[in-house]
Amino acid sequence: MELNNYSVVSEFILLGLTKSQNLQIFFFLGFSMVYIGIVLGNLLILITVTLDSHLHTPMYFLLANLSLIDMILGSFATPKMIVDFLRQHKTISWWGCFSQMFFMHILGGSEMMLLVAMAIDRYVAICKPLHYMTIMNHRVLLGLIVISYAVGFVHSSSQMAFMLNLPFCGPNIVDSFFCDLPLVIKLACRDTYVLQLLVIADSGLLSLICFILLLFSYTIIIYSVRHRSSGGSSKALSTLSAHITVVTLFFAPCVFIYVWPFSRYSVDKILSVFYTIFTPLLNPIIYTLRNQEVKAAIKKIRNRQINSKHNLQLRVPKNFLF
Repeated sequence: MELNNYSVVSEFILLGLTKSQNLQIFFFLGFSMVYIGIVLGNLLILITVTLDSHLHTPMYFLLANLSLIDMILGSFATPKMIVDFLRQHKTISWWGCFSQMFFMHILGGSEMMLLVAMAIDRYVAICKPLHYMTIMNHRVLLGLIVISYAVGFVHSSSQMAFMLNLPFCGPNIVDSFFCDLPLVIKLACRDTYVLQLLVIADSGLLSLICFILLLFSYTIIIYSVRHRSSGGSSKALSTLSAHITVVTLFFAPCVFIYVWPFSRYSVDKILSVFYTIFTPLLNPIIYTLRNQEVKAAIKKIRNRQINSKHNLQLRVPKNFLF
């Protein structure tokens, strides 16, 4: 690639979350447990939605895609951060750094649009309950999923196209636990003021637009529910508070980082931990602990496995093992 002719930086140094050895050991244990929770929690939702036929509905199909994104989002930087807690020199290759930025913005942009799609689903379920399955048919559902991933891909590709042309020939220290666009851009060996504004505008505008759309849709839903009372609406509304909680946890840090560009990087680092690690962990907790259908499906699958194992033991002859 032409970039390699004038870019002498082959790796970046990540400062991580702290320099304290005691805190690094504590963070290693803590974040290891968090990461296990991210993988197992989201994997549990994926398996439950897949195996239980009662959850084969548009809402749970969108929820399964959200869990898939969260599981990958929690894995693009967290394992390396955990390993780096045990390392003296925390480095990442040039390609590794740019891969982190690329996938982080693909997943972030896709999750934003997916949350909008989930809000549309709740609007139809609550405001148009009799026509829910007609409106949210397979074609519409597939279109919402494709649009969500396409927006994330275009959003990330448009920013990385500018990053690939930047020369890196001097400082290579990133004050974070992963490579993020605002921090890496500042290390380029040219004036990047305009590019920084472009990144802030791109990411910030996407975050702000999705957040406003979500607030608008939830306002309409709440207004509609106040003027009607039905079992179907009540059931659909029971999931609305979980959606609002997830939206707040995910969008608040993103909007603060990219829409408010004058925040300190120490604050940004804390917020980055929140939306790249804690939010993927909280999503399965929020949706399972507050959702009776998911909990019932998990219990049904568990009982099915126990009964299957018990029946298998009964079929084995007593003298089989001699």
